[in-house]
Amino acid sequence: MKVVRRISELKQLISAYKSEGKSIGFIPTMGALHDGHVSLLNRSRSVCAISVVSIYVNPSQFNQSSDFNSYPRNEQADLYQLKLHKCDIAFLPIVEEIEKRPLPTDVELGTLENVMEGAKRPGHFKGVIEIVYRLFDCVCPDKAFFGEKDFQQIMVVRKMVADTKLEVEIVDCDIKREQSGLAMSSRNVRLSEGGKTKAAQIYKVLMTRNLNSKKSRRS
Repeated sequence: MKVVRRISELKQLISAYKSEGKSIGFIPTMGALHDGHVSLLNRSRSVCAISVVSIYVNPSQFNQSSDFNSYPRNEQADLYQLKLHKCDIAFLPIVEEIEKRPLPTDVELGTLENVMEGAKRPGHFKGVIEIVYRLFDCVCPDKAFFGEKDFQQIMVVRKMVADTKLEVEIVDCDIKREQSGLAMSSRNVRLSEGGKTKAAQIYKVLMTRNLNSKKSRRS
């Protein structure tokens, strides 16, 4: 596995791979990797010749500096996981370099950024599309893989890709869950055991209601 921090080095590698006709799969992450991220990497490896995983904690998608500062970070553990699961390139961009990259223009998210999660986190999805656009500009992937846990984020990224006419396929992947049913997330480490138990109940209630709804329709 190659660990790359400079954008110029990454672009040289990607250019060489593409000149050989190799397809590029990309998984953007903020680190604190777990089995959900590994499932995205495995999906990429199954359909692309080269898989790139980025690790970058993007400050512009946090509404509070305290949330940004407390976000879990463990670079060595993350790199170990990526190497173990046969990632080809780990891209850890330098802040000053990534922030100099161009921003997307003419992207109209409309109500997408103001409903559900966006209603509680103003500006969050603007920060998401800015960093994803910049990372796409660096990696030039053929396919990019996102977990359905962040469904609204997928919709926002698809809209950005359509508006900017980027030639990248957005691949949405199944949610990876704990045995309790709780969706795997980097932020789960900040939950107490009691908090995890309570959060898992949400999934169980939704599944029960879905099952009851199906029974009602059949009867």
